[in-house]
Amino acid sequence: YQTLYGSQDGAVAAPTAGLHFDTLLLDRLRLKGIESVFVTLHVGAGTFQPVRSDDIADHKMHSEWLEVDQACVEAIQSCRERGGRVVAVGTTSVRSLETAAAAELIDVGCPAPFKGDSTIFLYPGCEFRVVDAMITNFHLPESTLIMLVAAFAGFEETLAAYEAAVQREYRFFSYGDAMFVTRKRAL
Repeated sequence: YQTLYGSQDGAVAAPTAGLHFDTLLLDRLRLKGIESVFVTLHVGAGTFQPVRSDDIADHKMHSEWLEVDQACVEAIQSCRERGGRVVAVGTTSVRSLETAAAAELIDVGCPAPFKGDSTIFLYPGCEFRVVDAMITNFHLPESTLIMLVAAFAGFEETLAAYEAAVQREYRFFSYGDAMFVTRKRAL
């Protein structure tokens, strides 16, 4: 299984949030003036492993190779100049953009190009520098993926969203429903 825009071998799994997008949806977004740009992240098996540390800060992510190219950086710069939001599709895209930003910020909210390995683990208390919103699936409890969502949206907000999803019988995990999540800003 693969997203329609996946073009490189190297990942152990498809970025599943991207499975919600087809050519028609991408065309409709483009007609509304919403630009799509792409990053590469070779998802590793470690992404799906549960956190086994008593203190989540002690958890170590497996290394994953990624690339945020110049075209992506220029699109983010242009988006920022227009006052737009950077919306990542999937936790893989969030990790890619935030890895690039952690390596070097060229402007507020805009990473420099990056190509290399990442072991970034985004959990509650981490700061997000690039991504303003994300589209992601509903993830397994105690996974690094749900911790990223909780770090991004806030723990209580994430818990409330998951409780509502269970009540409404949404589908969870890789082939499940997706949610649009906005970043919780520090007060």
